[in-house]
Amino acid sequence: MIQETKAHQGQSLGTTLARLAAVLESDQFSTGERARLKRVSIDAPPSLSFYRFALTYLPEKWDASIEQERNWMTVVAGMAMMSPLIHDPNRRLGTVLAENRYSEARLERLLAAEGNILRFLVLRLTRFLAAKNTPVNWLDIATLLFMSQTEDQERVRKRIASDFYRIQQQNDTTTNDTK
Repeated sequence: MIQETKAHQGQSLGTTLARLAAVLESDQFSTGERARLKRVSIDAPPSLSFYRFALTYLPEKWDASIEQERNWMTVVAGMAMMSPLIHDPNRRLGTVLAENRYSEARLERLLAAEGNILRFLVLRLTRFLAAKNTPVNWLDIATLLFMSQTEDQERVRKRIASDFYRIQQQNDTTTNDTK
């Protein structure tokens, strides 16, 4: 496993996510360890593999609450599932989902969900993206998970939905133009 110091404390969430993706995508990161992280369950206590990863790579207060710990478990498991194509800061979630024909009903459930249901749906979403070999800006996903203020959550949800529908409308226009 790649060794790293705790010098990364205090980084922004976006920087932390980019660093985590780089670690998980690295050829130097054990494939067995990555496979164990893919199997992390949000309904069960954290595995030793998750603790080892968390204590090495996650921000200092990753376990400040049960909710925060489960959110980080979801992020790590989801990123591990998407390896080797995990994070692209230029690929917003709503855009990627529309381009890959993600179900509108699934998006609606994702954007309305909270707590364990949201975490479960995020893991389902990451399986979908992994099957499409499509990286995404993980900041959008993490913001959905970590936002606790209703106004901020709503802003993020609105942006994801508007990106999704903008691309969907462009696709519909293109389809109608070719008929």
